[in-house]
Amino acid sequence: MITVKQLNRFCLLATAPFVGLMIWMLASTMTISLPQPTYPDPVPNSEIKLVNELNGLLGNLDTAKQRATITAKSIKKSIALYRSTNESMIQIVKIASTQAGRPAKIYDRRITSKIGTPYSQIQSDNITAQLFKITAQNFKGYALKVKLKTDKSMKMVLGKDKVGEAETTLAAVKRYKAIAGVNAGGFADNRGQRYPLSTTMLNGKYVSQFEASYKDLFFVGMNKNMKLIGGKYSSQSQLDKQEPLFGASFVPVLMKSGVPQTIPQKWQVSPKRAPRTVVANYKDNQLLFIVTDGYNENGSSGATLQEMQILLSRFGAIDGYNLDGGGSSSLIFNGRVVNKPSDGRLRPLPTHFLFFK
Repeated sequence: MITVKQLNRFCLLATAPFVGLMIWMLASTMTISLPQPTYPDPVPNSEIKLVNELNGLLGNLDTAKQRATITAKSIKKSIALYRSTNESMIQIVKIASTQAGRPAKIYDRRITSKIGTPYSQIQSDNITAQLFKITAQNFKGYALKVKLKTDKSMKMVLGKDKVGEAETTLAAVKRYKAIAGVNAGGFADNRGQRYPLSTTMLNGKYVSQFEASYKDLFFVGMNKNMKLIGGKYSSQSQLDKQEPLFGASFVPVLMKSGVPQTIPQKWQVSPKRAPRTVVANYKDNQLLFIVTDGYNENGSSGATLQEMQILLSRFGAIDGYNLDGGGSSSLIFNGRVVNKPSDGRLRPLPTHFLFFK
């Protein structure tokens, strides 16, 4: 049996540790700190400045974007206006070009109608060549109207490209692959050679030397601007001033500035009628070649020089020059001989006018 004394001892022993702990805590100076709530550190001023700058940049970018959008719209309107204006200007230029070309077209129609209707034509960026038939009371002939568009559309060549040599106009046309050809100046035979008569030029140079015009001789050819020049020249400097590119000589001058010239008595009857070749020009620098047929050179067939003057006046030509005729008259067009040579065949000649497509 547990006595009261034993029970008291047990309780004392059980509570002794707690009593001792309480005494130590009361006697100790230790303090207990409760944990404080944590807050973020204040933002530095430099970071605040950076943020403000970034915000400012973003604002500027928004403003720039708005301005760019407005500018883009303005540019689009300007482009549209430019295109519209450009199209309008193109139309104005086209209309102006058409209007500017109307007088030339009207003039061309007028002179063409005087010759007739072309029965053959070759046209390119280089040249326009129209071939007509002529039927007169005493002869038949052909007219070749040529518009030279570049400096490569016409040239004069020597027979076989050598002084003293000769070949037919057809042979020269084929050799140079030309679209048309007409006989050029007169010639003189010497020891089996056939030489161009008097002053003759090729590529801006004299074939032999300049010879002042004498009696009824003239020089006719093209200058560096592809315009017909011709007449009587008393000095080389007089001819050189006209910048001749090529040309040949013969007799006589038929027309100057639209006025028929007096034909020397000798050339009115020697022969009276014959096959003829004539070169002339128009106000717009187009060329006109007339070649007439005749079955001989004794004066009984072909055309007179006065009749050639009548044709030149009727066709509206300005200046006209008689080229070598008779058996020399040759007209080649599109690969064939157009006229009827009085010799029964083409005569070999020292000079030829050629035309190129």
